[in-house]
Amino acid sequence: MNHTGGNYVLGDVHTNTVEGFFAVFKRGVYGIYHQVSKKHLQRYLDEFSLRYNHRAEDNGAAFLTLLENCNGRLTYKGLIADDTA
Repeated sequence: MNHTGGNYVLGDVHTNTVEGFFAVFKRGVYGIYHQVSKKHLQRYLDEFSLRYNHRAEDNGAAFLTLLENCNGRLTYKGLIADDTA
């Protein structure tokens, strides 16, 4: 999209969704975590994509969705493990 040229939508292609997601992500990082590391960036993005995709649900339904998507326990040892080795 060429926003400076006044183009915001081309058919069903637009940037509102991704801009909205990154606004929620940025507010969450600054408000909750204050900073993120490159090592765990995917985990932060996964969390906020789940939040964004279920933003229209009430809190009870969102909580159930969260529980349904938990797939195991993340231990501290697993969290700090060097994934690059």
